[in-house]
Parts: sequence; C-alpha cells; structure tokens
Amino acid sequence: MKVAIASDHAAFDLKEQIKAYLEKKGFEILDFGADSAQSMDYPDTIKLAARSVSKGESGRAVVLCGSGVGASIVANKIKGIRAALCMDEYTAEYSRRHNNANVLVLPGRRRTMDDISRYLDIWFSTEYEGGRHQTRLDKIALIEKEESR
Repeated sequence: MKVAIASDHAAFDLKEQIKAYLEKKGFEILDFGADSAQSMDYPDTIKLAARSVSKGESGRAVVLCGSGVGASIVANKIKGIRAALCMDEYTAEYSRRHNNANVLVLPGRRRTMDDISRYLDIWFSTEYEGGRHQTRLDKIALIEKEESR
C-alpha cells in the first residue's frame, strides 16, 4: 500500500522515524514534507498528503504537527477525508473499526516513537466493520456534499 506522510517542523524528526518504520513494514511512502526542522506552516504539507488520499494516489496517510490538532483540521477540509487524531491504542483502533479513518493524525510533541509504533500497527491492521457504521459515514458524506455547494 502507498502511504502519504506529511508533518510540520515540530514533528519532522518523528515523521522521519515513522517513515523508516513503515518502510521496514513494507509500505511505499510518499513524503510531502516538511523537509527539515526549520519553521514552516503545516497547512502547506498536510493538504498535499490528504489530497493524495482523496485522489486515490495513496491508500492512506499519516500526518503530524506539534499537537495534531492543526493537522486534523487541515486534513478534514479535504473532500473524502476522515482524519482522526489518535492519542492512544483505543482511538487508533476505533478510528478504523467504526469510522473507516483514511488519515491518521499524530501529535509530534506528545508521544514517543514507542507509543506511535503501537498506534501505527493497530491502525494499519484494523479493518472497518461497516454495517451500522456505514449509515453514519454516509451522513457525514452528505454533510460534506451539502457544504460544498
């Protein structure tokens, strides 16, 4: 699977660790930056990774900023994106199981790579349950369509 990845400067080092971790797991990585720890604006990179998923160029994305909040807001502005800020194993699992999240958002300043590796393993291995959850996702997609008029 192709996985898009992007961060801001605050999460650059962690992004590089995640990229290496995912490559070791066999994922093909599309890196949209940041390219260093020099200050930059996270919307510039996060939107590119989310658009990659929206356009079908990658199957999923992992995006990061210092807190994860800004990256979540940006990613969820892109049509078809269901980005979830995951701060623990439970949210990593249920963002996939119930919400079919296609973008994993992580906090660059709040978790260690040991924590993040567990979240990644759970998020990439958890299947979407569908069923009653699909009705809810259909309603979200309808809201997105209504708001784009």
